[in-house]
Amino acid sequence: MSSGIRRLYGITALFDNPEKLLNAARAVVKEGYKDYDSYSPYPIHGLDAAMKLKRSYIGVVTLVAGLTGATLLVIFAWWTNSVDYPLVIGGKPLFAWPSYVPLTFEMTVLFGAVSTVTALLAVWLGLPRNSHPLHETEFMKKVADDGFGIAIESKDKKFDEKQTKEFLENLGAEKVELVYYEARELTLGETVLDPKFITAIVVVALLSSAATYLGLNQMLLIRPWSSLNVQAKVLPETKSAFYPDGFAMRPPVKGTVARGQMPYRYANDLAGAEKYMQNPLLPTKHVMEVGKRDFNTYCSPCHGYFADADSRLQGQFPVPPSLHIDSLVTAPDGLYYEVITNGYQGVMPSYARQIPRDERWAIIWYIRALQQAQNPGEVAEAK
Repeated sequence: MSSGIRRLYGITALFDNPEKLLNAARAVVKEGYKDYDSYSPYPIHGLDAAMKLKRSYIGVVTLVAGLTGATLLVIFAWWTNSVDYPLVIGGKPLFAWPSYVPLTFEMTVLFGAVSTVTALLAVWLGLPRNSHPLHETEFMKKVADDGFGIAIESKDKKFDEKQTKEFLENLGAEKVELVYYEARELTLGETVLDPKFITAIVVVALLSSAATYLGLNQMLLIRPWSSLNVQAKVLPETKSAFYPDGFAMRPPVKGTVARGQMPYRYANDLAGAEKYMQNPLLPTKHVMEVGKRDFNTYCSPCHGYFADADSRLQGQFPVPPSLHIDSLVTAPDGLYYEVITNGYQGVMPSYARQIPRDERWAIIWYIRALQQAQNPGEVAEAK
């Protein structure tokens, strides 16, 4: 013990079996002591009841933090999709909350777990101050092995050095001793915001990151096929020093035709498409299934599932005409193909990028099936 300031922390008492510890804990509570703790090398059934321990508030921290995380996520999702950048996806409402349930759960767990650990370390355990008067004492070494003990702190209102010592001795303790603070513990005042503590955390984080990067990405990195790692190619959206415009991605040469595809000759030529284009597919079961799938995916939000113009977009886009009116029932297949491919008068967009060519014709067969169901005579006559 260093000379100078000498301040009593408390008095400890060692017992040789758990039954004596339980009896001692009951006696300490009955005597009226509040600032004390029991120590054992393993959990003892009934010790918490004997000590009259109150329910911990750490669960409240977890609950509040978890609800805070869930609330922030819901507000963020609502504001993003409904206010800042509203999007209608498949006719669903702007705030389709079921899709955010997994994210809300994750944020609840994340906020709850991190806040619980932080509060436990910073508030209940008082870190980063990791020194304690009981550390390195014979009492602590004993209760960490095969002993059982009680420590009553001097800050207790009922504490009196002489009386408390005699009280513990009368409980049948094997050994009772006084524990003092070390001089450095009385002069140090570490807190969570202590510059030294924060600097240490930053240094440890940087060193750990650097060691992990060098170890895993440099020292232990093995490149068995270097030819696959270094190639004469450019990545999408990267800059090129070879071409004058600086773009690595090049547009197709003018007049290029994809293999197996003939150029579409009637772009924006509705009359030509109506006159010369015919459906090259047969209405097989597979074609009809593909047509139904694509119609329900791309067309039904505006046209309705049965092409009755019963839009699900709640008036956010112009409602198209029913596909069962006379002019559309008798219209040739080429008209439908041209409209699907290039859109119509700025109201209907082009689906050339979303729907392959054969699937556009499959959609047309499915439209004919819907029309046949409601207008059997007219469609049969038109065809």
